Amino acid sequence: MARVNLGKTIVPYPMPVSLVGAKVEGRVNFLAVAWLTMVGYNPPQIAVVLNKNHYTNAGIKQNRAFSVCFPSREMLQKTDYCGIKSGKTVDKSQLFGVFYGESLEAPLIEECPLNVECRLEKVIDNVTHEIFIGEIMGVYAQDSVLSEEKIDLKKSDPILLAQSAQAYYALGEKIGEAWKAGKE
Repeated sequence: MARVNLGKTIVPYPMPVSLVGAKVEGRVNFLAVAWLTMVGYNPPQIAVVLNKNHYTNAGIKQNRAFSVCFPSREMLQKTDYCGIKSGKTVDKSQLFGVFYGESLEAPLIEECPLNVECRLEKVIDNVTHEIFIGEIMGVYAQDSVLSEEKIDLKKSDPILLAQSAQAYYALGEKIGEAWKAGKE
């Protein structure tokens, strides 16, 4: 099978879409973000990568808190809007119902099936981006997307971003059991 070098570029693989929330100058703001990953288990930590120009960065640093909210397919239009409009010029505080967990500094979205409340642990400067590492203080799921007290991805209907294709996708079917399929 022939291989094609796609060049020096970001990895063209789908990523989960989230809405990162923070209070900026006292106002709630949300930014669509797909560059995120888990970085620690105990304590649980998540990292989000934001361009240094984003309005949200200042609020995360100022309040030492942020949220990572995972929207469903039905939220696609508002989610994309949060990625193409800056909080510098548009007030996005009324787009969603907002609630708070333990902290009153990390705004969470009522409509999102899954919300993660984070306390800022560290900021890493990386050329044009900042990497925000947050300790997960709480994970909030709508009861309607749970099966046996675990998130049911089919019910939560997450959005995936294929950045190189500039397209959103929905999650496909379950194809196997993690940490079991390789044993067969």
